[in-house]
Order: sequence, then structure tokens, then C-alpha cells
Amino acid sequence: MQCVVVGGADIKNYERIKTYIREDDYVIACDCGVRHLDALGVQADLIVGDFDSYKGVLETEAEVIRLPKEKDDTDTVYALREGINRGFDEFLLLGVVGNRFDHSFVNVAALLKLDSLGKKALIVDDYCEMEVVSDAAFVTSEYPFFSLLNISGEENEISIENAKFGLNHGSISSEYQFATSNEVLPEKTVKITLHKGRVLLLRDF
Repeated sequence: MQCVVVGGADIKNYERIKTYIREDDYVIACDCGVRHLDALGVQADLIVGDFDSYKGVLETEAEVIRLPKEKDDTDTVYALREGINRGFDEFLLLGVVGNRFDHSFVNVAALLKLDSLGKKALIVDDYCEMEVVSDAAFVTSEYPFFSLLNISGEENEISIENAKFGLNHGSISSEYQFATSNEVLPEKTVKITLHKGRVLLLRDF
């Protein structure tokens, strides 16, 4: 069972985003993320937030957790903690990357925490999928570009096969992010192997 966390960042391509949602998903809406629920065709099982960005009236049968405005966790991070505490091992984050770079970065960084806990997690926005890779991952030719980013500052050792720009036990530093906008070779599937460390993988649509 997948835990879907819906934030308040803009979503334009609802039809694409909806393809990642399953019928039996557990849905947590964060604050003004409730505005996306109808377009995504889902109902919230849980709504969390300090409601500083959502000014409407909550007419819902969902469980609601009201948070204080002054807190260490963002609404989205709190929602992820709730999902972890409720036993979920797989997370889909929607509407969590947008105009606020600080909130976007915090949400992307949360993928590192989920990976450390052994959880599977994916962020999907209008442009790409994002996930932390700590062992192996694949990119098919349906994606025009993919990138690998060091967002943890950790040392890494990476191999990339079947890509326009291959890598053999190389490393990406947080100061020199050279592994952006790579391409899958025609009729091939890219294999990314992490021999050491972890990186953020982005598959562009």
C-alpha cells in the first residue's frame, strides 16, 4: 500500500500525475494541497497543516491534524513522519516542488531520510520523477533525459551503462554536478549502479 502525500505546489498536468496513483493508496493532504484532490480524483484519508496557506472551509470526513504555525517540521515533513509512523514503506510525493525553493529543497532532501529508513519514495512533478538511488536504478528510452545529482554531500562511486555519457566507477561531488541531461542510447535501458554512497536521480518527461 502506497502513501501519497499531496503538497500545495502547483500541478498543471494532472492527467500524467494521476497515472502514478493507485486505487488503494492512503492519501495525506498537506494544508492547501487539498486544492488538488478533486483534480487528482482522490479523497484524503488524513489532512495535516497549520492552514496558513489554505483559507477555505474544510468540509471533509477525513482525519484532520492541526499543527502550530511555529514548528521545526514543514507540513509536508510532518505528513511524511505520520506516514512512517503509520507503517508505510512506499511513498509518492505530489505537489511538493514549486515556486518556493526552500520548501522544494526540504522536500527533495526528505527523500534522503526516507532512503535511510529503507523506504521507497518518488517525487513526481510536471517535468520529471525524482528518487534517491543507493543501489541500482534503470532509465528506459521513454525518458528523453536523466540526471544524477549529489544532494547529500556524501562520497559516491557510480557506474552508468547504456547512456550517451557513460561512467565507470566515477564520482559526483556536491561542488561539481556534471551528470546532468544525460541520454539513453537508442533501444537501450540505462543501468545506474551505486557502488558507494547515494545520489538523486531525475528522469525527465
